[in-house]
Amino acid sequence: MSDCGGNCSSCSENCGERDMRFKQNKASNIKKIYAVVSGKGGVGKSSVTCRLASAMQSLGKQCAVLDADVTGPSVPKMFGLRGRAVADEDGILPMETSTGIRVMSVNLLLETEDSPVVWRGPVISGVIQQFFTEVAWGEVDYMFIDMPPGTGDVPLTVFQSIPVDGIIVVTTPQDLVSLIVKKAVNMAKMMNVPIVGIVENMSVYVCPDCGKAHRIFGGDDGEDIAKEVGCELLASLPVDPKTPALADKGAIELADMTEFLPVARKIIDFKK
Repeated sequence: MSDCGGNCSSCSENCGERDMRFKQNKASNIKKIYAVVSGKGGVGKSSVTCRLASAMQSLGKQCAVLDADVTGPSVPKMFGLRGRAVADEDGILPMETSTGIRVMSVNLLLETEDSPVVWRGPVISGVIQQFFTEVAWGEVDYMFIDMPPGTGDVPLTVFQSIPVDGIIVVTTPQDLVSLIVKKAVNMAKMMNVPIVGIVENMSVYVCPDCGKAHRIFGGDDGEDIAKEVGCELLASLPVDPKTPALADKGAIELADMTEFLPVARKIIDFKK
């Protein structure tokens, strides 16, 4: 309830019979929502989100990216979006990339893109609600939510309050990362959020001279991690120096989509 005081012991409402999820903006019709998660930072989750949205957009689906990594937003930079979002009578208007992907991020609302976001958890969760309920997303076939790392306030807010159709877990081949990935997977299972599968990023480095693949990070490979947590391995992505270079230039949409098109098709075919 909007006037909820948080004291269930003195409340006569039966919230267990209510749909407590956020309602879409009146000018939004979002058909499918997938969250891209990771157990920790530095695994390339945001670049995977942007490339996955780009691949899905190339298949003729209208895509959107909700940047839920409020304290560390990077999606606008990767897509080359700058300036401040505007609003009309329907709500806040998302910015559009060169291929038409609709994006909303806190960096599109700040005075400058390098302004720090020093907010506590409840405020950040409130921003996520605003991004979903007050942004006029329009007709969207697939929305991808770029989640912050870990299992804190934002993942809890998203899983409880947004009708997520499934999650894609991003990992890298390190024992430490695979351990934390299990926490993210277990959180999703605890909250009955379907898991589409795992994307292993930076799986190998292919030598440009001899063509041999090297597992420079060691650790378990993506197939082992996927089997251990009972998920499908959607893709194993090699280290590609071209991708971060394109992201730095705001041209992530120009990155190679070869590995992402099959993942996009699996998401289209995914059943809860």
